[in-house]
Amino acid sequence: MNKYSLSALAAAGLLAGGLATSANAADLGGNCCADLEERVAELEATTARKGNRKVSLTVSGWVAEQVTYWDDGAESNTYVTGLGSTLGSNVKFTGQATIVPGWTAGYVLHIEIDGSDALTTNQNTPNGPGLFAGTANYVQAMQSYWFIKSDHYGKVGVGLQSMASDNAAILVDGSGSLVPANWVAFDVLSFNVRTAGGGTSPVTWGGTGACIPGDCFGVPVNSVRYDSPVFAGFSASASWGDDDAWDIGLRYAGELHGFKVAATVVYAESTGAVSSTFGEREYTQAGLYVQHIGTGLFGLVNYGDIEDTSANGTDFGGDGDVWYFKAGLRRNWNHLGATVLYGEYLTSDGDVTDRELNWWGLGVVQEVDAAAMSLWLKYRNYEFDDNTGTAYEDMNEVTFGALINF
Repeated sequence: MNKYSLSALAAAGLLAGGLATSANAADLGGNCCADLEERVAELEATTARKGNRKVSLTVSGWVAEQVTYWDDGAESNTYVTGLGSTLGSNVKFTGQATIVPGWTAGYVLHIEIDGSDALTTNQNTPNGPGLFAGTANYVQAMQSYWFIKSDHYGKVGVGLQSMASDNAAILVDGSGSLVPANWVAFDVLSFNVRTAGGGTSPVTWGGTGACIPGDCFGVPVNSVRYDSPVFAGFSASASWGDDDAWDIGLRYAGELHGFKVAATVVYAESTGAVSSTFGEREYTQAGLYVQHIGTGLFGLVNYGDIEDTSANGTDFGGDGDVWYFKAGLRRNWNHLGATVLYGEYLTSDGDVTDRELNWWGLGVVQEVDAAAMSLWLKYRNYEFDDNTGTAYEDMNEVTFGALINF
C-alpha cells in the first residue's frame, strides 16, 4: 500500500503563503497575486492538518469494488459489492512522534466505508449491510489504537486492533493474489446452500466448514498486542483481548537460495463469550509461501485446526480442519506491471458434524504500477456434503474486481 506524508503539501502551502505576503508588501499591483492566493486556498482546503507540530500524519487506504455473477443451482444473478468487512474500501490515519531517539509513540485510526458488504449478501440481499455497522452503504471503525515502539524492544499497541491470530496464515501470501483468492469465502459467505432440485437449505456456505473456512479469529477486537523486533528474519507477536482471548505467533520472511520464503505459525485460545453454547475455543493456524525469484513460480499452503469445547467439557461440533492450497506464476509480461496466474483448492471438514466443504478456482490478476492498482478476474466452484444422504447443488461464481491504493 502506498502511503503519502502530507508534510510536503503543508510546506508548499506555507511557502506559497509567504510568497503572497511578500508580493503584497511590495505593492506590485492591486490584484497581481489573486491566482497565487487562489492556489494557496486550494492547498489549504486539500491538505490534511496535523493535530500539532510534533506528531506526523500519514493518510492511506484503498478503494475496491467488484462485480460478481453467481449461480447457486436454482437461481443466478449479478451483484456489485465491496470486498467484505476487513477488506472493504477504507481510509487509515497513522500518526507518529519521536519521544527520544529509538522510541516513538503513535496511533492508528482505520475507517471502512463501503456500499455493500460481500460477507452479508445472499439470494435475497443484493446490498449487504456492514458486518459491524448493520446497514448497507456503511461506515464502520475497523481499528483505533495507540502504540509505543522501541527499535530494540518492539511495539505495544492498546485499543481496537488486529490480534496476532487475525488472518495470520494468509498474510504470508506475497503473490499479489491475496485479496481475490484466500481461504475465506468472502463472496458467498451468507448465501444459503441449495438442496438438489432447488430447495433452500438452512445452511450457509460460511457455515459449511470448520469456522468460516479458515478464519476463526478474523476481526479486530479491543486488545493489547506486542510485536517483537525482527531478528534474522524472525519476529514474534502475542496479544490478549476481549473476552478472555489470547494468542501467540511466530513469523519468518526472507530469501533463501534464490527463493522468497514467508511462514507463520499461531496459536489462539478464547475462554469467554465466543458463543453461548461452548466454553472454550482453540485455534492453530500455519502458513507457508515460497516463490522462486528467477521464474516467478509460487506456492502457498495454509492449515487451520479448530477445537471447540462446550461448558461441560464435550465437543461442541465446530471442530475441524482446513487446508488451502494455491500455486501459480507471477511475471512481468507487459509494461503495466506484474501478471499473476493462479489456481486454488480448499478442503474443510467438521469432526463432529461430519460436514465437508471443497472449492477450487482459477484466476488472473493484473497489477498496474503507475496507478497503484490491481485488477482481477476469477472463477470458483463450491461443493458441500453433510454425509446425511441429502444431495446439494454446487455454487459457482465469476468475479471481476479492482483495487486502487492511495
